[in-house]
Amino acid sequence: MHQPSRLSALILCCGLGGLAAPALAQAPLPYQSAPRPGQIVISGTVPDEASKAALLGRLRELYGADQVLDQLAIGTVSLPPNWSGYVQKLISPNLKMVSKGQLKVDGNNVSLRGEVANEAQRQQIASEIATSLNPTYTVNNGLRVSAAEQQMLDATLDKRIIEFDSGKATLTVSGTGILDEMAAALQKVKDKKVEVIGHTDNIGPRERNVALSQARAEAVRAYLAGKGISMDKVMVSGQGPDRPVADNGSADGRARNRRIEFRVAQ
Repeated sequence: MHQPSRLSALILCCGLGGLAAPALAQAPLPYQSAPRPGQIVISGTVPDEASKAALLGRLRELYGADQVLDQLAIGTVSLPPNWSGYVQKLISPNLKMVSKGQLKVDGNNVSLRGEVANEAQRQQIASEIATSLNPTYTVNNGLRVSAAEQQMLDATLDKRIIEFDSGKATLTVSGTGILDEMAAALQKVKDKKVEVIGHTDNIGPRERNVALSQARAEAVRAYLAGKGISMDKVMVSGQGPDRPVADNGSADGRARNRRIEFRVAQ
């Protein structure tokens, strides 16, 4: 026997990164126009015209009528009590913080994914969703912090190697020069911690290499602290030879594996 669909609506929240593809496994009807970049698409099935009008009205109020593309259908669905009212609570001004995102409501299962500018925004949205629903709803928060800050750190390092004296945790002049640039970049990373990860090649005992990579990461943190970066903001770890990026069989490959990475903590 055919079971009624529980899917009620899918809202795609768009912004800086453009439009994400609909998550529904159904092709658009022939008369449906293609979304413009930055438009909000709402699609899925609702039980009646009143529910459809309420959801569209809330979205248009929030984003503007010309920014909402209606792909909702009316059909047989099995929904929890006051489902439409709860969904309207989810469509809050905080959703405008989300770019490249999807809000999917399937009965009493809610999933949200996309990018926000910082961890504070991610927690703010998650808290609002949790308090706007009753306990019968399950929420999957897939929001992530934008990769822009990580890209900035990667661009500052620009595939260069922070050098140390051979077999030691003492920075060379060229190494400190790169760290001076990294310190300036780290000042722009707000409200997040950054992990400094040390790596080595595979020459010598693994235990010694792990200890050396940890010591070098700590030396980087100490140097950055001297440049005004709070030590509380910087975490350190030593991976030794365990995560090579090149073949240790050549001198060039070993040189590339002896490196320091910077990772924005999510």
